[in-house]
Amino acid sequence: MRILSINIIIVFLLAKVATAQQDTIKTKHWLIPKSVITQYAGSIGYLSAGVGYNLNKSGNSTLDIHYGHVPASKGGSLHIVTAKFAYRPFHIKINQHITLSPLNPGFFLSYHAGSNFDSTWDDNNYPKGYYWWSTAFRPHVSLSTELSLKSEKTLKSIGIKKLSFYSEFNTNELYFVSLFQNSKYLGLHDIFKLGFGSRIYF
Repeated sequence: MRILSINIIIVFLLAKVATAQQDTIKTKHWLIPKSVITQYAGSIGYLSAGVGYNLNKSGNSTLDIHYGHVPASKGGSLHIVTAKFAYRPFHIKINQHITLSPLNPGFFLSYHAGSNFDSTWDDNNYPKGYYWWSTAFRPHVSLSTELSLKSEKTLKSIGIKKLSFYSEFNTNELYFVSLFQNSKYLGLHDIFKLGFGSRIYF
């Protein structure tokens, strides 16, 4: 509950900043995000925040840029930058205020910053090709469910169109390979991670 409250507070603060940007940036409309997001867990940080851009007029395809952090008390300290693409192929209108987007496939690439992470392994210390993955970059596939709530007049007056909450399962290429190589000891539940987030559209 505490994490959800923090998420909502951060989202509203980011929304206020982004709305202010709309008032100051008039010519470069592509720079103005269409949403702000916070997320708890889900492979991109213990807590992350970011902005979202629509890739088509309907807004069904989005690109999100996140910054996430894992504190030392949770296994860090880690700093993670992530670019996320998601597609919402269909929607279920529950009523005039609530819409469900049940199955949203996606892809994202995360980057772990810091001297302990690198894009390649040092061939002087390891045989060439011995470690094929990057410690800094991690590609993921994801599947999310999003519940959207149309905002009331009070929220519309400050530029907020709707508020949504989502859950997202994801896995990466390293987990997939580990599953195939250790199928006796690992199952699908071991390689998928779950995150929860909230988003404000404006």
